[in-house]
Amino acid sequence: MRVWKQLLISLGVLSAGVLLWGRFVPGANGMLEAAGLPGPLVAAIAPAGDGKAGGDNAGSGAGGGQRGGFGGGPALVVTKPVTIATVNDRLNAIGDGEAIRTVTVTPYATGNLTEVLVESGDRVEQGQVIARLDNDEQKIAADQARVALESAQQKLTRVENLRASVSVAELQDAQTALKAAELALRNAELTLSRRDITAPYGGVVGIISVNPGDYVTTSTAIARIDDRSEILVDYWVPERFATSVRVGGAVTATAVARPGETFTGTVQAVDNRIDQESRTLRVRARIDNPEDLLRAGMSFQVTMRFEGDLYPSVDPLSVQWSADGSYIWRVKGEKVERVPIRIVQRNPDKVLVRAELAEGDQVVTEGLQTLRPGGSVRTAEQKAPVATEGT
Repeated sequence: MRVWKQLLISLGVLSAGVLLWGRFVPGANGMLEAAGLPGPLVAAIAPAGDGKAGGDNAGSGAGGGQRGGFGGGPALVVTKPVTIATVNDRLNAIGDGEAIRTVTVTPYATGNLTEVLVESGDRVEQGQVIARLDNDEQKIAADQARVALESAQQKLTRVENLRASVSVAELQDAQTALKAAELALRNAELTLSRRDITAPYGGVVGIISVNPGDYVTTSTAIARIDDRSEILVDYWVPERFATSVRVGGAVTATAVARPGETFTGTVQAVDNRIDQESRTLRVRARIDNPEDLLRAGMSFQVTMRFEGDLYPSVDPLSVQWSADGSYIWRVKGEKVERVPIRIVQRNPDKVLVRAELAEGDQVVTEGLQTLRPGGSVRTAEQKAPVATEGT
């Protein structure tokens, strides 16, 4: 036998086998589609409406005998309803706390410390003296300025009493000398006052690292004062929340050092740009601390709530894949239809999708292998049809 005849016979046998496989094997239609074959070729090999070969179901029932399962009867499936789930409605982030105001107190002048009037952990008020520098020289200068002021006042008084016999120039010189003496006294008193190191505002004193007798300069840190009546928490949120975070928005926070306690606050500030490396946005929240339970430097878990986005939610078992992408089978009446989906979020117990699905739609989760578009199905809760005698 010639080679070309052998090839023709082999091709005919192979084609007949594929046609028989497409007619009788459940799910052949879906497998051919998943393989990427064109729709017309798939319909020719395994028509969606065929029953057994030879037309066993021809003319029977509604739908022209479309095959849904083995033997041409409706496919048995298990379904679950579509629910509506919310995504992007909650934000959890880790942030670092700082006091509402923090200052490192340094002297206005150089010199030796003579007194340190507070201890670590003390609460101070605004203007309270926390330390003093040696001030003997400044006291003497202030006394000299007072004496000079008294002398200038007396001279001006004498000149005014002798106004008839003195010139206008002498009177003006006496008045100028008095003003200069007043300014000299004010300067001496300011210099003396700056030998006292005071708290710029109320707060709690940190650890003091200087002692009386130490020589300090204007860059020497005397004490750190924290005003922790409120705590500022800086944290970073993903880029997708950038348009949702607003100044004044509610915030709840839990301090890692105080588990089980929840503190409330508001968003104080939102940064004006996204960090390009981390794709996050810096946010600052203000948390009230009336009982002084929180400390600067604490770590916080911050939670914010938003309206979120609503998406249909389906069972993970219902999601199928083909060359065109993901899809699910939806039961409509006694038929199934294929609905393309786009996955938004995958969770262990549910998958959020973007699709033309409504809440309550029945989606097939089991018995997927025998389904074809427009095929007849019955659910596990439905009773199988009872055959009539004589048919």
